[in-house]
Amino acid sequence: MITRREFLQASAAAAALTGAGGGFSRVAAQQSLTENGLIDMKPVGNVTLMHITDIHAQLNPMYFREPSVNLGVGGALGQPPHVTGTAFQKMFGIEAGSAEAYALSAPDFAALAEEYGRMGGLDRVSTILNRIRADRPGALLLDGGDTWQGSYTANATKGQDMITVMNALKPDAMTSHWEFTYGGDYIREVIEDLPFPFLGANIFDKEWDEPAFEPMTMIERGGVQIAVIGQAFPYMPIANPGWMFPDLSFGIREARVQEVVDEAREEGAELVVLLSHNGFDVDKKLAGRVKGIDVILTGHTHDALPQMVQVGNTHLVASGSHGKFVSRIDLDVRGGAVKDIGYRLIPVFSDVIAPDPEITALIEQVREPYADELARVIGKTDGTLYRRGNFNGTWDDLICDALLEQREADIALSPGFRWGPSVLPGSDITVEDLHSATAMTYPAAYRTAMTGEFIKVILEDVADNIFNVDPYYQQGGDMVRVGGMGYRIDVNAAVGERISEMTLLKTGDPIDPAREYNVAGWASVNEETEGPPVWDVVEAHLAEHKTVSPRENSAIKVVT
Repeated sequence: MITRREFLQASAAAAALTGAGGGFSRVAAQQSLTENGLIDMKPVGNVTLMHITDIHAQLNPMYFREPSVNLGVGGALGQPPHVTGTAFQKMFGIEAGSAEAYALSAPDFAALAEEYGRMGGLDRVSTILNRIRADRPGALLLDGGDTWQGSYTANATKGQDMITVMNALKPDAMTSHWEFTYGGDYIREVIEDLPFPFLGANIFDKEWDEPAFEPMTMIERGGVQIAVIGQAFPYMPIANPGWMFPDLSFGIREARVQEVVDEAREEGAELVVLLSHNGFDVDKKLAGRVKGIDVILTGHTHDALPQMVQVGNTHLVASGSHGKFVSRIDLDVRGGAVKDIGYRLIPVFSDVIAPDPEITALIEQVREPYADELARVIGKTDGTLYRRGNFNGTWDDLICDALLEQREADIALSPGFRWGPSVLPGSDITVEDLHSATAMTYPAAYRTAMTGEFIKVILEDVADNIFNVDPYYQQGGDMVRVGGMGYRIDVNAAVGERISEMTLLKTGDPIDPAREYNVAGWASVNEETEGPPVWDVVEAHLAEHKTVSPRENSAIKVVT
């Protein structure tokens, strides 16, 4: 098995980097990395899988800060991926200030970003895929979903920009989540022209109670029959607007997964792969209950782990998000069983890995009609804008501040999305930056009256979706972001008792359960929601304030 030490063979020269500056210039830091060192690994066996997930429509290189808070409860407490920062670095033997530390954790993010540069970019991903395919002809590329949503151009083209570029990367299969927010009928039309299967064993037609999409695909590679089973995001009608796909039902459907695995084995599958958008903790539980899965390529929760996690005979692979990483999994499959396995989580350092010129040209082509608007500057930040972590990030605080001021509200609510690249201190904020944090198909910024009691109900409900000790009751997002209000949360308390000490920040008064407050928010799942798109609200806010000064949010007190 490939060890963590092989994750970045070329990072040894940078391992001494510590603190904010580290004493290395950006050029020196990057000279310690090579394309070969990042990509190459000792081959194992006769089958290779390549996995990428949760790209969220990021065609070009970007910055993305990993979480500083990712709390686990119950059996997940202190277990990957619920370890962050220096504890994460210690767990995996990562040197502070190294390239690996920058790619996988949050400490000194802004300083290390200046040294190591942007990550991702599908033209760089293409180079990695081409290199692996040259080394391992027949390697499978599997896309874990959340691919077609999350940018200005994806919104403008209903995901067609991503479809065009991803088709050129030649996936062998994909599954889904946010794709369905373009509408169920639209997705059915689009996938008819895809040159690979769009899988969802757990998606059923409501009226007929039968599978609505292909559950799996059988592929022969390296003399091995491989079954790839698709598992779409199971909580679609709860976490996203059900009216956008009214004839479809979702769910974990554990028994259905076992049924399809058994069918695959009966049809001669020697290797069974679950291409999943369940989220890591859900997949970890599933791996312990469904028999016969060799590999789960997990997605949705955006976790990036430099090692696989093994549950029984099943290996879980977590490949991060936003195109920052490509996973390579080599397997020695003989006699219908996995005899050996090797793994590498490849970080896509965009200044080190050469772009594939054909994909670069294709990306430029799909973006060209929108280039001027994408580059338009709408503000500036003197601190890092980021979204990722169980509670408010600075991007979320900026959105909440805009909602409070522009919508004349007492309290602001912003969804706990995990997607959205970061913006470094001293940078301009462009239209592209803003839309990469807000682009979606139900962006209306509502304003309504809510009682203090109802606001607590909302917070308690979301908290249980995140911190329920049973992973099957978790939805894999983060806590709803709050502006204008502080609160205390005990993540280990009983259902309905996690939230306390709710306080209106502008007065310092406790939230009155009986009083109505003016609340502004966005991304409501209700069909008739009215209001301007949230990006217009934030742009108006930036027009008035010009430069924003992000700061760590101290209004939320977390008890673990």
